[in-house]
Amino acid sequence: MIIAVISGKGGVGKTTATANIGLGIAMYGRKCVVVDFDIGQRNLDMILGLENRVVYDLVQVMDGEASLNQALIKSKSNENLYFLAASQTKDKSVLVSSKIKKLVDELSTQFEYVILDAPAGIESGYEHTIEFADSAIVIVNPEVSSIRDSDRAIGILDSKSQKVKDGEEVDKYLIINRIIPEMVQSGDMLSSEDILEILNIKLLGKVAEDKGVIEASNQGTPIILDPKSVAGAAYKRIAARLCGDNIPIQEPTVNNKGLVGKLKGLFS
Repeated sequence: MIIAVISGKGGVGKTTATANIGLGIAMYGRKCVVVDFDIGQRNLDMILGLENRVVYDLVQVMDGEASLNQALIKSKSNENLYFLAASQTKDKSVLVSSKIKKLVDELSTQFEYVILDAPAGIESGYEHTIEFADSAIVIVNPEVSSIRDSDRAIGILDSKSQKVKDGEEVDKYLIINRIIPEMVQSGDMLSSEDILEILNIKLLGKVAEDKGVIEASNQGTPIILDPKSVAGAAYKRIAARLCGDNIPIQEPTVNNKGLVGKLKGLFS
């Protein structure tokens, strides 16, 4: 299965989601590879803690300068997870459809799940990443600009996908990221229902805002490995759903640990 992880804009947590979903699938016992398609601006290696192990990148593989097995890096966290780095010295103009098709086809023979971390936005690098995907995971934040830009990205997916051109449909899934339940409750942040009504695609999961994500990313340790993290638990559930488990969507809960919450607790 080839899955493109996409977003309409940067900064919504797309690459963090890619790393954690990939590791979650590997922890589930499935062989998975995550591929960084953000040519010139790779970050996936740092979130996975593999930046010091990159020798060859995907452009060198596509150009025949290195074999796929030379470029693939096994995760330190799980033997079922592998990583293929983006080039930092090239730009997105080096991406060619025929070479991408050959690469993803070869990856599909070795891995049950091939997850492509697309560049944010809707430029040429994005179009090439989605071209041969079987399905797409759309990452959004509960804010108007993120929803609007993701709607445009979904439109491009439907027009550029080879699967659609062949008369099939690309499966599209939504992850609502960085939810702050208190803001949703007060009406200062879009609700999940509002977002689903606008985008009209299947909900795959909800991930609450979690301060631990930044620290985990800086340390090169995906948040899914933290047993106390609410975001990590959400990514575990998302990975399980992708592996075929029927797990209900959990709504992020309001934190009532403040003074008002304590007072309510005393009198409840």
